[in-house]
Amino acid sequence: MSGPLQLPHGPLMIDIAGLELSDLDRERLRHPLIGGLILFSRNYQCLQQLSQLCAEVHALRSPPLPIAIDHEGGRVQRCREGFSRLPPMRRLGQWWESSPQEALGAAHDIGYVLAAELRTNGVDLSFTPVLDLDWGRSVVIGNRSFHGDPAVVVLLAAQLISGLRRAGMAACGKHFPGHGWAEADSHVAMPVDERTLSELATDIEPYRRLKLDAVMPAHVIYPQVDSRPAGFSPVWIGKLREELGFDGVIFSDDLSMAGASIAGDIVERASAAWDAGCDMLLVCNAPGAVDDVLERWQPAFDPLRSARIARLLPSAAPPVVQDDPRYHAGVKIAQMLAAMG
Repeated sequence: MSGPLQLPHGPLMIDIAGLELSDLDRERLRHPLIGGLILFSRNYQCLQQLSQLCAEVHALRSPPLPIAIDHEGGRVQRCREGFSRLPPMRRLGQWWESSPQEALGAAHDIGYVLAAELRTNGVDLSFTPVLDLDWGRSVVIGNRSFHGDPAVVVLLAAQLISGLRRAGMAACGKHFPGHGWAEADSHVAMPVDERTLSELATDIEPYRRLKLDAVMPAHVIYPQVDSRPAGFSPVWIGKLREELGFDGVIFSDDLSMAGASIAGDIVERASAAWDAGCDMLLVCNAPGAVDDVLERWQPAFDPLRSARIARLLPSAAPPVVQDDPRYHAGVKIAQMLAAMG
């Protein structure tokens, strides 16, 4: 019996339709352009099913494909039954207002619960934390934001990240340079933030001060800086790399979203994001688009970008949480805050 396919990570992260891999899924995931898999709620039924699915995906290739998910808490939590209910991050910001040290401890423990439960069931990465500031303007961000003060966002996010890493999970900050001011939802429209670069400095502050493993730029246009959305902008990605010294993975946001349509068809979007400097490009909820990219897009292999993606894979076994008091404390805190709505 042959072992896993020996193949470095490519630049595309794609999704699958169901609860288990089809033959077509396996074929796509073995393509040299593929570098990872993102899961959605439709891919989750129960803990056993998730573990089996992830084990099969990891066994397809060597090094394994990283498996990611949007699992922030609040309304963005893809796996629910069998997982701890996580609060929206605004709850931590509100707690910080009255009890800063307790809120910081809770942020760490919630990060640990989040990562430990995913990793125990085979998921490698959650696209978290959200570092957008709460300006009271963006409905799509809303209570996903920790706070409106960048100093508070940095403190709480740093503790959440510490909890993630305690469970062996990398941290992906989003949405650079900030989605909290732009009002439109980039899933269905093209948000615009008219502020100047100096006015955006407050939103950028968390990216200056936090140690992140990955960053996801916003599908937002900042016309005072560049006419292209941040994920397609060598100007913005250049600032992230050169001015902020970031050397982790840069993910594009989903290239099938309406906010990405400004760059053209799906192949033109992939080329634009890649040429701007993104390491990994998400193409989700559009299987025809995935096939189109795999057939028509032919970027040169970049070993540096592939190596960055490989660093997202956990280097240690998942934590054993059954007798871990910090984990059980985190579950209680998370569920208490989540019950507040």
